[in-house]
Amino acid sequence: MTRDDLFSTNSKIIIELGESIAKFSPNAFILVITNPINSTVPIIAEVLKEHNVFNPKKLFGITTLDSVRLAKFVAEHFKTASDPGCYEIPIIGGHSGTTIIPLISQSKPKVELNQDELKSLVHRVQYAGDEVIEAKNGNGSATLSMAYSAFIFIEALIKIFYASIGHSGILQSTFIYLPGIPGGDEIVKRVNLDFFAVQVELGVDGAQKVKDFGTISQYEQHILSDAIVELKEIIYYFNI
Repeated sequence: MTRDDLFSTNSKIIIELGESIAKFSPNAFILVITNPINSTVPIIAEVLKEHNVFNPKKLFGITTLDSVRLAKFVAEHFKTASDPGCYEIPIIGGHSGTTIIPLISQSKPKVELNQDELKSLVHRVQYAGDEVIEAKNGNGSATLSMAYSAFIFIEALIKIFYASIGHSGILQSTFIYLPGIPGGDEIVKRVNLDFFAVQVELGVDGAQKVKDFGTISQYEQHILSDAIVELKEIIYYFNI
């Protein structure tokens, strides 16, 4: 099933869910994991706007799976696969194909890759979903890792809301509506998009602050430029 097929099916579901949320729980935190996230998040935002209950700080597209995969692939490459969690690498852009932009130049700890290795790693992260589908002979997708990724994001929120001591400054990469969130306008100026995946500092009210992705490499800037073009086509094709 292509992402266009997913959109045709899932957009109807997302609209119905958005209508119900607007009616029965307008102040809820909304975590969207339904693909294609580059489209479903703008759609549910539009539904909420129509009901005058849209709060950009409480709507999140879950892109955590890309970060989980990237850390795993980097760990495998450097033969540290037993501890992929030791790598922190931002991912920006979107949540499909070439809109996924790993900022490997900002990896902590720093990693050294030649150009061929870098391109291969980026491509593998961007199309890891296809790899899973192929491994399952077309009979499923990455359901377990998607659930794990959702858990990571939900756990971050739980730590903020319910921990006895309390947490602040927890960062998560997420596909969000930037305007109206502190730091968001600066990103809008850089990418000329309202919806974009970036690292966000979470708080009790939701998206507390958008983290600027800073200086990136020439290669990352090149693939980011292509991603911006694709994201504009995806988001605005549906008059959102």
